[in-house]
Amino acid sequence: MEATRHIDMTPGVCSGRPRIAGTRIRVENVVRWTEQGLSPDDIVAAYPQLTPADVHAALAFYFDNRDEIESQMREDADFIQAMKAKQQVQMASAPADMEIRERF
Repeated sequence: MEATRHIDMTPGVCSGRPRIAGTRIRVENVVRWTEQGLSPDDIVAAYPQLTPADVHAALAFYFDNRDEIESQMREDADFIQAMKAKQQVQMASAPADMEIRERF
């Protein structure tokens, strides 16, 4: 994947993922919003720092690099699932820990 006029990829910013230049709005955010039914105009209205060209460039970048971006999106979803599972385990063990602490 190569950066374009509207799309940047900077190590250490948004985990190096492609984002709209000058923002922290990732290409995958724009993709998800359109999957949820938002139009480019809706996105610009919600994020006035974006231009219609920014949104369309993000979508074009996605279609040009679809496999890689979808792989990144799956990685994100897997990470979120793992964190939720870890939190559930921690929450399930919390009452037992609290009982032990209350005895002392």
